[in-house]
Amino acid sequence: MMAGMTRTAAALTAAAAAIVFADAGTNGAEAQAAKCATMRKMSIGVAVAPPNVVHTAPYTAKALGYFEKLCIDATIVQFEGGQSAAANAAAAQGTAIISVSDVAVGRGAKVQQIWGLAPIMPQVYMTGPDIKTAADLKGKKLSATGGGVGGFNWRMGRELLKTAGLKVDDAVFISSATAGRLPGLIAGQIDGVALHPEDEFLAKKQKPTLNVLARLGQVLPNYLFNAYGASTGWIERDRALLRDTVAAMVMANRAHFEGTEKDKVLKVIMEATQKPQDAVEFAIKTLTENCIWSVNTGFDKKRMEWHTAYSVEVGDIEADKRPTPEQVSNHELAEEAVKVAGGRKTYGKCSL
Repeated sequence: MMAGMTRTAAALTAAAAAIVFADAGTNGAEAQAAKCATMRKMSIGVAVAPPNVVHTAPYTAKALGYFEKLCIDATIVQFEGGQSAAANAAAAQGTAIISVSDVAVGRGAKVQQIWGLAPIMPQVYMTGPDIKTAADLKGKKLSATGGGVGGFNWRMGRELLKTAGLKVDDAVFISSATAGRLPGLIAGQIDGVALHPEDEFLAKKQKPTLNVLARLGQVLPNYLFNAYGASTGWIERDRALLRDTVAAMVMANRAHFEGTEKDKVLKVIMEATQKPQDAVEFAIKTLTENCIWSVNTGFDKKRMEWHTAYSVEVGDIEADKRPTPEQVSNHELAEEAVKVAGGRKTYGKCSL
């Protein structure tokens, strides 16, 4: 009797092992799809084309299988500026999640932030060799890439002018494709532009006489650089899908800090950004060491209080239409996503 039971147990163990090994040999995507009742479709917007390193959480999440793990079939869509007309329309219509600002909310768009991808600005404001102070920007050609008037580069140029008592009319703002930021500065077609870390690295490498006029995260330390958002109707209709999409990207940001599958992630980011390895490695180091990428929700109510006050001060939002932090950012949804991603974590001094 005991011998028979032993033989039976051994047979069952062998069968179980065979199943495990067979599953291990199955294609990862097919195996995950088999575990999901359905793969939910999601379009994830990226604020610029091609993306900067700071925008690559969706690419990392896709490469490491985080979307598939949460039963999401993700499509990444590139926009020409996070606050461009096309991006704003996608957010309002609920066709993609994309960068959403307090200004959009204050102007009546039925959208809300659901996760702060990068709570701190990563860029430097880089200028030509003869521009060493903000006062030197007077009469110069400044970049307005990424949305033209009202877009990020225009806003930051305006901010630097303001520090010298100058107005936007004291400089000439030039719109162009986002990809033209670095070549335009190198060629002298523009005199000032906000550059991401990888382009800062390449700019100094190609033209050492260029100047870093300011680090924008230090000029405006409470400025929320990039937060994903969705239409309020979409949040009501499919909260779970949005929560899980954010959770996958939280895990991706954390993978950047942890060095998870470093070579694979590096290759994916290089392909997405079309930047060389040394520039991408410099950018990842800059973004992690300076807590530019979020590791949790990326939200802070006090910082958003400052942000909306700033938007009123510079005339982007009418004073009587200034939104509350709760109207701008859905903290509850973001916290739910963090729980799905394994709970709150801290990496050194990085906790947002």
